[in-house]
Amino acid sequence: MVPLRREDLDFSRNLIHIRQAKGDKDRYTLLSNTVIDLLRTYMKTHAVIDYRFPGAQCGSHLSERAAQAIFDRAKHKAGILKKASIHTLRHSFATHLLEGGTDLRHIQELLGLADVKTTQIYTHVSKKDLAYIRSPLDRIMDNLPNRKKE
Repeated sequence: MVPLRREDLDFSRNLIHIRQAKGDKDRYTLLSNTVIDLLRTYMKTHAVIDYRFPGAQCGSHLSERAAQAIFDRAKHKAGILKKASIHTLRHSFATHLLEGGTDLRHIQELLGLADVKTTQIYTHVSKKDLAYIRSPLDRIMDNLPNRKKE
């Protein structure tokens, strides 16, 4: 995500084109409206030629190490003591999508994962939602005429 270019941002479809990610694969992922607003403000105040987040050298992008240092400073400022990395954000993203009801296959696509088994790592986190799932039989029975509802 560090070598992000302007053409990788699709504001009209709320997508980010991730190029040459893990496994040298290209994929698309979500671009939130909140981030779009922040990026538009950023792009108005920062004259960037190649990369959205330029590095120290002209024509280079921010390094992963520098991005992690920025993340660590933000974490410290927010008073977060738990061990976390930028990669933790990826796991949190997937977990929140899953808990929000997003299908596992869609999460697999957004993360660019080849094997659904890898995606299933996130399912252990959202077991708390199992209590809220209604049995299809109960839903059918509730919709039968003259069925007394409790």
